[in-house]
Amino acid sequence: MEGWQNVVESMDSDHRHMLRGGTVSNFFLRDSLTLCHPIFVGGLYGLMISIALLPPLAYGSLSIGDDYSQIGRRWLFQMLVIVACTSILGAFSILASTIVKRPPARLFYLRRILFALPFIGLTMISASLIDNQYGIFLDRLGWFIYILPGPLWIHLSYAPRWRIIDRIDRGIEPFEGMKITVYGDTKKVSPESDFDLEEVIDII
Repeated sequence: MEGWQNVVESMDSDHRHMLRGGTVSNFFLRDSLTLCHPIFVGGLYGLMISIALLPPLAYGSLSIGDDYSQIGRRWLFQMLVIVACTSILGAFSILASTIVKRPPARLFYLRRILFALPFIGLTMISASLIDNQYGIFLDRLGWFIYILPGPLWIHLSYAPRWRIIDRIDRGIEPFEGMKITVYGDTKKVSPESDFDLEEVIDII
């Protein structure tokens, strides 16, 4: 059986571009498909943003008199919660992708926004940790914006791509049951496709 990379290279340019993905996808997909499962990628994203959260958390805790052991325990608990949440969201994404069988979305116009959101969220969380006068609303909104980009990217783009590549790697027809294999490719749309739904997904 050919490796999935060779199979992808033999496809037409639209499918090849879709399954290659961007720099981040290529970074994960260069190794074992098991290790780059959306669950693990989601968990890694959770770990990365937890590490970035440590400095403002330490500053805020030291300002109220907590010692380093208390800071470590608090950060470890928050890290485990974040990693668990992002891993569970990764599992949901691959499950949804398996059920819906949609192609990966191309996030051309959303990439810059998604890249900026964690920094905005971290700023809001830092402000609420350092000064409590900003209230619980800013804290919750900051957490939402901080965590959202990774799971959103996995759900819209990475999980559907991983599912197709995994099927190729196992020698299974990769596009079986899919109404459309590349967004914008009307030649591959079946008559019963939901055009309104696909148009909304394209916009997202």
